Amino acid sequence: MSDLTGARPSTRTRVWILVLALLLLGGGATAYTLRAASGREAAVAGTADPGFTLDRDTGALYARDTASGRIARVDPSAPGGRVVGGPSCDRFHAAGPTALCLQRRPGVPARSYAIVLDRRLREVRRIGLPGIPSRARVSASGNMLAWTMFATGDSYARSSFSTRTSILDLRTGYLVKNVEQIPLTLGGRRYHAPDVNYWGVSFAADDNRFYATVSTGGRTHLVEGDMRNWSAKALRENVECPSLSPDGTRLAFKKRVSDGPGEPWRLYVYELGTGREHAVAERRGIDDQALWTDRSTLAYGYGGAVWSVPADGTGNPRRLASGASSPAVPH
Repeated sequence: MSDLTGARPSTRTRVWILVLALLLLGGGATAYTLRAASGREAAVAGTADPGFTLDRDTGALYARDTASGRIARVDPSAPGGRVVGGPSCDRFHAAGPTALCLQRRPGVPARSYAIVLDRRLREVRRIGLPGIPSRARVSASGNMLAWTMFATGDSYARSSFSTRTSILDLRTGYLVKNVEQIPLTLGGRRYHAPDVNYWGVSFAADDNRFYATVSTGGRTHLVEGDMRNWSAKALRENVECPSLSPDGTRLAFKKRVSDGPGEPWRLYVYELGTGREHAVAERRGIDDQALWTDRSTLAYGYGGAVWSVPADGTGNPRRLASGASSPAVPH
């Protein structure tokens, strides 16, 4: 038997060594890429600062800080009138012990996350979504969550857009990926159409009923949904982004008052018991889902700031926070 010590490797051996080296290098590069991507997403996500929590007892107002993209607590005594300490969100809402953060991810096509947070704003669940964040809502109990994403387009003022609205029940973990599958009654009849779009969900106190906008045939309708029976019925036309009052008797909504471009909506309040409606004192075009900060006051985003106005049509708009959007009061 000959001594192979110091002998040159055969051609076949050299080929296998080269293949192994390439695999190792490729695996390392892949691992590095995955770690880098994970790091970028973590940086985009951000986390709440220690001690920054949802305060349910003081009626504190939370909003998205435009400069940082992070959630802030409005505090007139703090520098700049707010304490910035929450996660990064494009849309935000909170109620009870739960918060919902919609966060757009970098890249094309548009992708986002729906991130469920507890009262300490720690992540509980994360759901990957296609599209651009539009509306976010949490029920008063914190059990039911809904969000709307622009599947195509990025404005309700344009005709060429479509939405996808989802509902998540935290009690069971059940996720309705697209509310468009719900049986809809329109004009007293079961309705089917390929252009049906839902957006702007608002939950009742029983965590079963909800109100939302449905668009079809160039018109918008207020619908009342029933989660238990999985059904929805249209109640009236020209209602968008409904927001149910804390006592469950009124809906704030945006009403289209002009067909032209720009600001075609006005903010209205609809009384469910009587069917009467009235405009609030805000005369600018509001493209937002208004928030009831209490039984008599609405908050909403306009012009890069958060404003408030009495719900009964009296008074005048008042600026609550500049450089802010997505108001929430987690009672």
